[in-house]
Amino acid sequence: MAGYVGVLVSDPWLQNQFTQVELRSLKSHFDTMKREKGCLTLADLPSQMAKLKQVGENLTEQERVSFIRDSYKCLDEDVDFEIFLRVYLKLQAHAAARMGNNVKNSSAFLKSPTSTLLHTISESEKASYVAHINNYLVGDEFLKKFLPIDPSTNDLFEISKDGVLICKLINVAVPGTIDERAINMKRMLNPWERNENHTLCLNSAKAIGCTVVNIGTQDLIEGRRHLVLGVISQIIKIQLLADLNLKKTPQLVELVDDSKDVEELMNLPPEKILLRWMNFQLKKAGYNKIVTNFSSDIKDGEAYVRLLNVLAPEYTTPSMLTVRDPSERAKLVLEHADRMGCKRYLTAKDIVEGSPNLNLAFVAHIFQHRNGLSTEAKQVSFVETSPDEAQMSKEERSFRFWINSLGNSSYIHNVFEDLRDGWMLLETLDKVSPGIVNWKIATKPPIKMPFRKVENCNQVVKIGKQLKFSLVNIAGNDVVQGNKKLLLAYLWQLMRCNMLQLLKNLRFHSHGKEITDAHILEWANSKVRNSGSQSHMTSFKDKSLSTGIFFLELLSLVHPRAVNWSLVTKGETEEQKKMNATYIISIARKLGCSIFLLPEDIIEVNQKMILTLTASIMYWHLKQPSEDQSFGSSDSDSSSVDTASTSTLDDTASETSADDISNR
Repeated sequence: MAGYVGVLVSDPWLQNQFTQVELRSLKSHFDTMKREKGCLTLADLPSQMAKLKQVGENLTEQERVSFIRDSYKCLDEDVDFEIFLRVYLKLQAHAAARMGNNVKNSSAFLKSPTSTLLHTISESEKASYVAHINNYLVGDEFLKKFLPIDPSTNDLFEISKDGVLICKLINVAVPGTIDERAINMKRMLNPWERNENHTLCLNSAKAIGCTVVNIGTQDLIEGRRHLVLGVISQIIKIQLLADLNLKKTPQLVELVDDSKDVEELMNLPPEKILLRWMNFQLKKAGYNKIVTNFSSDIKDGEAYVRLLNVLAPEYTTPSMLTVRDPSERAKLVLEHADRMGCKRYLTAKDIVEGSPNLNLAFVAHIFQHRNGLSTEAKQVSFVETSPDEAQMSKEERSFRFWINSLGNSSYIHNVFEDLRDGWMLLETLDKVSPGIVNWKIATKPPIKMPFRKVENCNQVVKIGKQLKFSLVNIAGNDVVQGNKKLLLAYLWQLMRCNMLQLLKNLRFHSHGKEITDAHILEWANSKVRNSGSQSHMTSFKDKSLSTGIFFLELLSLVHPRAVNWSLVTKGETEEQKKMNATYIISIARKLGCSIFLLPEDIIEVNQKMILTLTASIMYWHLKQPSEDQSFGSSDSDSSSVDTASTSTLDDTASETSADDISNR
């Protein structure tokens, strides 16, 4: 990795200012800017650096412009990556100097042994997250010796170093994500076991929707505070917003008037639904302002007063409506919340200062405790989903989390809505096949003219055909219209292309040959067959795979210590199958496989997800330098694979979807 960093930055001083993860992240951001602007000058940096969190949040664009004008004589000078880094460091230092005493509520600037990059963490946020952990993990048998954690210390980061706490927190947020049998839990973990726990943690965090692109296992092992807190905050947010959907809380249909509005509501991200719910309740109270965020719009506390009065009028005090001072009003709001049993996540100061994360957590907690929606079953027949729609929903989830794991410029909340302008699809294509996108003819959001969206999507379809996707009679406008079957068919082929490309890039194994599904199938069978086992899969839809035994054998062969066979069931009942499936997924993630399937995908033998699981195990194994590995077990095996058809049942599924669409 050091060599990779050296290629990016030749100046040793600059290399020492950043961790490798930070440097890669900044290089990615720099490349995106150059791609969008063509020629990048110093004059372009003030606006472009708004996207960099520490600079963008702490300096206005005018402040950035003034500082760069004062620091550099010629603003037309071309900017290379090293100049970009120097400007970034100067702006960071300038932001830190300007903030001065305003960072009293944050810890001292963090300075790791390998980096002089400045990071702050909010002590208030840390205290809230510690309280959350103490509350939800208080009964955990393994963690009881560490809990409760003292929020005034850095114990949270020390306890997180073995990976167990974050794994447990993921299971609180999304129960069943990690099979605890796969977590290394003992008093003293060796470095290898600790690394396994963090690998499991990060891959599982991605699988529930967290963004962990610039975070590695070493960051967690070293307890880098801003990164640890970033992961924890995302996990807690996912937990708090879990009920903000129509499946979990069908009473949310009270927020809309007809089925068309319901569909729109279903496509909104949880934060937007929470805002809509808040405004729905505020309207009842006669509050005329619209709350659009969890920061500036609620700083005066008035919206909170009205909200709590509607939800719990029995706890209202007359002074709440008459007090003028925002700080005093915030204190009364929290007293009201306390009487409701909802005083959690923030202080009066957090309200007045408009802490977005903590205010969102506070409102989400209120929603969970008392949402004020009708408990009577309203007619919600149009919310019920067919089996096909349920399957599409599961696939949408898998593809969404996969795209978000790639580190694109924006986080997508719903593939059926967020991909319709084509831009995020182009970014994903560029990640899968670098250089394949012609950015000169692409339009970046926000896109006002509809035909620009069509142009983006036309290029998406054109590139798909270049990559030999099955896209018969399909045009860019089909993507713009948000055709669900088309999008899922395209995304499946894109995800599969990415996996096959990764395998092909292991040239010392593939010799540069195209990899097919048949290669993956034969590799898995040959590994198991060579061990003397009778297990075998005839295809990726082989119903015998539902027991999980084949994949447990495969995992134990690619890594002898991976499977504890005393924990494996025979897979004869549905419950036993589920236990094995959950164990398989957790072991694969623990080894380092980035996978986005659910246990039911194994139990029901979802052919697409079975292929992704097999390919991920294969890719992980072939990257290991420990032994001589090959795709086939013999020359005859290889020849049979080479002559095998490259079309698969999964491509056929995609073709069917495409043809259905073209004939509609």
